[in-house]
Amino acid sequence: MHAALLQLSSGDDPGENLATVRARMQEAAAGGAEFILTPEVTNCVSTSRSHQRAVLCREGDDPALAGLQAEAARLGIWLLIGSLALKTGDTDGRFANRSFLIGADGTIRARYDKIHMFDVDVSAEETYRESDGFRPGTRATLAETPWGKLGLSICYDVRFPHLYRRLAQAGADILTVPAAFSHVTGAAHWQSLLRARAIETGCFVLAPAQTGTHSAGQGQARRTHGHSLVIGPWGEVLADGGTETGIITVDLDLSQVAQARRRVPSLRHDRDFDGP
Repeated sequence: MHAALLQLSSGDDPGENLATVRARMQEAAAGGAEFILTPEVTNCVSTSRSHQRAVLCREGDDPALAGLQAEAARLGIWLLIGSLALKTGDTDGRFANRSFLIGADGTIRARYDKIHMFDVDVSAEETYRESDGFRPGTRATLAETPWGKLGLSICYDVRFPHLYRRLAQAGADILTVPAAFSHVTGAAHWQSLLRARAIETGCFVLAPAQTGTHSAGQGQARRTHGHSLVIGPWGEVLADGGTETGIITVDLDLSQVAQARRRVPSLRHDRDFDGP
């Protein structure tokens, strides 16, 4: 499988972001990509809830989703939209942080709502309360692709290994971890966490990321870590996108999943235990 990860620096204008992503998809497809992946919050990176309320849409009305579905169909490629921020109609006004797997015919093959909310105090100056604006998902998602089974996740989920073990034991060959990772925690933990998830599961891990300083036009400026990564099932780093925007391409041999799991069959070695 020839995959392409789009490393973006999305702003808070969904229309501009859509145009950027479509252009990158065309470039990646021209280079032979069969599967293209975008980062978390592809449509809008903003810290302003009022701005989000003004520009975001529900799934059925979202121009970014419709435009990316149409582009995937036109190019004849599979697409993982890392996530879109979407209105939900919930009475508390919270949004969904939703990942979409799009088939080569443009249809939605799977959806996943981010389960774990990024509610942290990175420093005195950098705090996040994702659950104030986004409702958490409640269900893990495993999807069929032409190359194998795909387990979906988003960003902060990567710190919860039981999710990935469940996906792998259910048959996942590939795990996706699209992100808009903090530049502080990213420098300390991003690669280590992704390598651990690959080693623990024997899966390929594909992690397209946002990078750089994002628009402060509406709300406080935000910095993300970049370094989109592809990790092999033995834990080796196959590609690293650095900190510039661009396209990271890689050829994956899915037979390596079975090889890694034969060497260390830990997915079959769970045991019940008591305590603490």
